Amino acid sequence: MATEETQQITPGVDLPDRSEPTETGATSAPNGKRKAETELDRAAKKAPSESPAATANDAGATPDGEAKDSANKPLSKNQLKKLRRKQQWEEFKEDRRAKRKDKRHERQARKRAEKEAKIAEAAAAGLNPATVLQQQKEPWKYRPVPVALIIDCDFEQYMREQELVSLSSQIVRSYAMNRKAKYHASLHLSSWKGKLKERFETVLKNAHLNWKNVGFHEGDFREAAKQAQEQMSGPQGGEIIDLIRPGPQKEAQPAGVGEPAWTTPAVEAELEDEDVDQSIVYLTSESPYTLGRLEANTSYVIGGIVDRNREKGLCYKRAREYKVRTAKLPIGEYMAMHSRYVLTTNQVVEIMTRWLECGDWAQAFLDVIPKRKGGTLKGTDAEGPAAKNGEVEEQEDDGPEEDHTPEVETPAENKASSESWEPAIQPQETLE
Repeated sequence: MATEETQQITPGVDLPDRSEPTETGATSAPNGKRKAETELDRAAKKAPSESPAATANDAGATPDGEAKDSANKPLSKNQLKKLRRKQQWEEFKEDRRAKRKDKRHERQARKRAEKEAKIAEAAAAGLNPATVLQQQKEPWKYRPVPVALIIDCDFEQYMREQELVSLSSQIVRSYAMNRKAKYHASLHLSSWKGKLKERFETVLKNAHLNWKNVGFHEGDFREAAKQAQEQMSGPQGGEIIDLIRPGPQKEAQPAGVGEPAWTTPAVEAELEDEDVDQSIVYLTSESPYTLGRLEANTSYVIGGIVDRNREKGLCYKRAREYKVRTAKLPIGEYMAMHSRYVLTTNQVVEIMTRWLECGDWAQAFLDVIPKRKGGTLKGTDAEGPAAKNGEVEEQEDDGPEEDHTPEVETPAENKASSESWEPAIQPQETLE
């Protein structure tokens, strides 16, 4: 007897829809293609907000959850972290753009308010507002001086990738600070090669090619100093202003005559070497000499390194190897720091250009050193108890640290100015 296939229908249970996609993703209904496209659209919309694990899967994750790269090799933890950071960077790109826009609007509003205040003051004083505003704004003018600032970029092997990115940003700021200064030093970049140069040519889209009055040298800082010397001694070398004009050599005064007696520096070999290049001064915190003033026709080398103080004394060893003068900025003679402070490359450049304008180290440090670091002038009421005792508590700094850090030294009362001439580089005094 022939039997017919029957299907029992249980109450409350829906029959499966034969038009739904199968396990392979195929559909038997005419509208299956439209449903598949809808699912793809939904996946595309969810892509920007995927989790870091999804980012790893996009990089080549296997079904067992192990992320792999294009060569089908497992990704390391550092590579996974880079993927997550890259995804987070892309996710918050619009937020950063909105913040920059808000800051720009706030800055413009502040400038408008200042301008309106000046106009109101001029109207109250019976003056022409147009004349007052014209007097306040001084047009930009290129005023070169025969002083060279060289950023030594020959420390790439000591830096990580992110530290190289930080150094490139500091170089850009160094150019901007020198460009907007009243007097313009000759800016040079030595050892211009490797990943740093590649970043400027690719990520920064060769923006440095539009920089004016900047020298790029593949050789070391000595080669850059030679070309800087030729430029400073030529017709385009600039004006020798009073602050950098050569003066008489200052003799050491005995103790108790009004000034401290200079003692023998810690490194006597620097005084004994007759073949030391006097036209180059390498700025480093390990130097036994303190920079009192800037000299005309002299190149000042700044170590371009961001290493969070992993490597000690790199710049000083390099300067001693190539037999050039060394010096450190006199931060400790003028500033009382509430924590250990490390200068970035662009801050050193800005301090040097600021001194060329005002001739006062104290003013230059106050204008450049961020207020959040708690630096105050010595002798003021704002000094902390540790600073008054001649000691400064060292704390961990979250900013980029450089090897050319000027450390806090013993105080001195001397200041370099156009009225009282002082030696350009002074030995470190001792504290009894």
